Amino acid sequence: MKTVFITVFLIVAAGILLMLVLAVLSKSGKPPGLVAGKLSMCPDKPNCVSSEQHGDALHYLEPVALQSAASPDPLTVIKGVIADMGGVIQEQDGGYIAATFSSPVFGFVDDLEVRVDPGERLVHMRSASRVGYGDAGVNRKRVERFRKLYAEKAAVE
Repeated sequence: MKTVFITVFLIVAAGILLMLVLAVLSKSGKPPGLVAGKLSMCPDKPNCVSSEQHGDALHYLEPVALQSAASPDPLTVIKGVIADMGGVIQEQDGGYIAATFSSPVFGFVDDLEVRVDPGERLVHMRSASRVGYGDAGVNRKRVERFRKLYAEKAAVE
């Protein structure tokens, strides 16, 4: 019985240590940025979603339509939504914004990147975990929440 307890304890301790190491590693990365003016493609893992990854059911989600020309500056609305969601903006360059979100338990860092395409009147988004394989749908939920809050804020302001 004592051996089983020690074995279980060691397995749990190793799992927690692994999570802590991955959390530290996630803090040292940075958002991938734009590639040829578009958001980077998602890796072959289920912990990333992007509105610019057409034809890939695992990663693709619809972009957000910009409101009418009379609505407020989309970048101002986007920055407000990111702040409301608890994100921290790391970079802004023209119509591109990169923000980070940290998980409450181990502090894993995820990236949310947003690109405004004024020609197509769309807001493209990419949300991805920096480390690990799966994300339990966290990135897709984050983008869905972003879409909802953006629509609400753009209609009000």
